[in-house]
Amino acid sequence: MKKITALLALAVSLLTAQPSTALAKSQISYEEILYQATNNCHNRKPNQMTSEHHDMIRLMISIEKSFEVPAQLRGMLVAAACSESGYSPQAKGDYRDRKRRNKIRRVPMAIGILQQWPWYEKFYKIDRLDPSQAADAWMKHIVRQLAPVKKRCRISSTDKRRLWVAAWVHAIRAPKEGGRCRETPLHYKILKRWHRSIVKERKFEETLNHQSEEVEEYVPGC
Repeated sequence: MKKITALLALAVSLLTAQPSTALAKSQISYEEILYQATNNCHNRKPNQMTSEHHDMIRLMISIEKSFEVPAQLRGMLVAAACSESGYSPQAKGDYRDRKRRNKIRRVPMAIGILQQWPWYEKFYKIDRLDPSQAADAWMKHIVRQLAPVKKRCRISSTDKRRLWVAAWVHAIRAPKEGGRCRETPLHYKILKRWHRSIVKERKFEETLNHQSEEVEEYVPGC
C-alpha cells in the first residue's frame, strides 16, 4: 500500500511541478539548444530533418559561439535559421516583380538559410547561399548595432540581454523613425519557447529522479 501511495504521489508531483528559481536562472547549454532546434522547429518537423539540416544546426551553433552571445540568448542564430528557412541553405522567398529583358519576372529577394536581401552581399561581400558566410554576416550585423543602440535606447552596459535584443531587432528590420527600442524580433519568440521547454524538462527530470529515490526507500508490501 505504501508503494502504491508513493507512486501516486510521484504522478501528482510530475503533473504539478513548477520550475525552481535555481533552474530558471541556470545557463542554457548549446547541447540543449541542439535538441530543441532538432525537435521543436515549426518550419522543420523532426520527421523532415535530414543530415544536411542537422549539419546546418551545428554550424549555426558553432558560428554563434564565436560571438560570445549572452547566455540568456543562446540559440538566437539557430532560432533565426529555424524561422527563416527551416535550416535550408537553398531557401528563396520574398519574391518581387522585376523587369528583365523586356519581361516581368518573379525574382526572390531573400535568399539562403537566413533569408538575407541583396545588400548583405554588397556590404559584407558574401555569398548568401553559403550558410557559413551568411551566418557570420548576420551575427556581425547585429554586433554593429550594439554601440548605436546602447546610446539610442539608453540601455545600461550591464543589461546585456536587453542590449542584444535591441541590436537584434534593429539589425533585421528596416530603419524606423525613433528606433525600435521597445520591439523584439519574431525569432526571439521561438528562442524563448525553447528556453522555457529546456527549464521545464530539467525540472521534470529533477522531480522524476527525486521521487524515484523516495519510492525505492519503501519496503514492498501492505
